[in-house]
Amino acid sequence: MSDDRLRCSFERVAEAYERSRPGYAPTALAWLAERIGIGPGRRVLDLAAGTGKLTRQLLTLGADVVAVEPGDEMRGVLVRVVSEAETLAGSAEAIPLPDAAVDAVTVGQAFHWFRTEEALGEIHRVLRPGGALALLWNEWDHQDPLQRAVDELVSGLRPRREEEGTPQWAAAVEASLLFGPLEERDFRHTRTLDADRLVDWVSSTSPVASAHPAVQERVEDQVRALAGHGPLELTIMTRVYVTDRVSVS
Repeated sequence: MSDDRLRCSFERVAEAYERSRPGYAPTALAWLAERIGIGPGRRVLDLAAGTGKLTRQLLTLGADVVAVEPGDEMRGVLVRVVSEAETLAGSAEAIPLPDAAVDAVTVGQAFHWFRTEEALGEIHRVLRPGGALALLWNEWDHQDPLQRAVDELVSGLRPRREEEGTPQWAAAVEASLLFGPLEERDFRHTRTLDADRLVDWVSSTSPVASAHPAVQERVEDQVRALAGHGPLELTIMTRVYVTDRVSVS
């Protein structure tokens, strides 16, 4: 999806994003630590880091982390809440790092916004030989009636998807001569939250954040009605893709 209006909408909801968005499944991070060697002595680029949801988890693995984020508001929150990381302004298409600067690159909840071919070229440039790229998304669990209903509300505001099946970004990665095949894993985790946090979470999604204020208010009211009273325990899925850097002459 390349709609700039949607991609830039996160700048309006940085604080809600930080308050409400979940981290990624700890089991996913443990698998990544083993699969691509994230840990002490390794330098990792967290690209399009947002408010640092993934950045802080990478730090707990002992890695040296540099977070790159294009949005001023999102980056401002990141600097405040994850001060241990080095934080830079920049984009996936113009990474502010020298060649062969990092051992791994991670992207949480953002790779679908990139201009894929340009981004892959830049990621390949900053990765050292033997490095890898990891892409993570948290996704609603459609087996849960509440999450399915919420996703239907949000999906109704998204532009119609042009393709079915393999996403364009995945096809571009698979076709690239710079990276190997995509390896996919799914990990489930549970979080407990209340109706206010669920409303914040939905409000921080790009289709809602970019909508007319009247539409935002309607969606928030509908989510609050669906959530009801009392704590909510939601099992959500972290989907992870890993692809290895290929050396080219």
